[in-house]
Amino acid sequence: MAELAERHNFSPTDKLAVRIHDNVEGYDRFSKMFLIISIFVVMIGCGTLAAGVVGVSNIMMIAVKERTKEIGIRKALGATPVSIILMIVQEAVFLTSIAGLLGLAGGVGMLALIDSAAMSEMIRNPSIHLGTGIAATTFLIFAGALAGFFPARAAARVNPIHTLRDE
Repeated sequence: MAELAERHNFSPTDKLAVRIHDNVEGYDRFSKMFLIISIFVVMIGCGTLAAGVVGVSNIMMIAVKERTKEIGIRKALGATPVSIILMIVQEAVFLTSIAGLLGLAGGVGMLALIDSAAMSEMIRNPSIHLGTGIAATTFLIFAGALAGFFPARAAARVNPIHTLRDE
C-alpha cells in the first residue's frame, strides 16, 4: 500500500484513497445470505408439512367416525386394538405417502422445466439431492403415521356393543 501511495501521491494512512475489493468477503456475505434463505425455506416447508399432518389427521378422524360400525363389527369378531390401530395408521401412511410423493415428483418436474428454460448462468443445473428426497420420503411416512395414530387410538377405544346397538 505504501508503494502505491508514493506513486499516486496520497497518504498511506488514507483508507478512502484506494478502494480494494475483497472477493472473499463478498463470498462470505452471499453464503450467509443464502444460508438464511435456506433456513427460512426449510421452516416454511416444515410448517406446511405440519399443516398437512393436521389435515390428514382430521380426515382420518372423520373416516373413523364414519366407519364406527365397521370397527365395532371387527372388534366384535375378535380384532385387537393393535390391529385396529395398525389398519388406520396404514391408511394414513398410504394417503400421505401418495400425496407427498406426487408433490415430490411435481417439484422435481418443475426443476427439470426450470433447467430446460434457464437462460442465465445464474441458474445452472437445478436439482434435488438424492439424500434430500430420501429424507423427505422418510419424513412423510413418519408424518403419516403420526397423523393416523390419534384417530386410530380413538378407533381402538370404540365399544363394539354401542356401535352395533346404534343404527
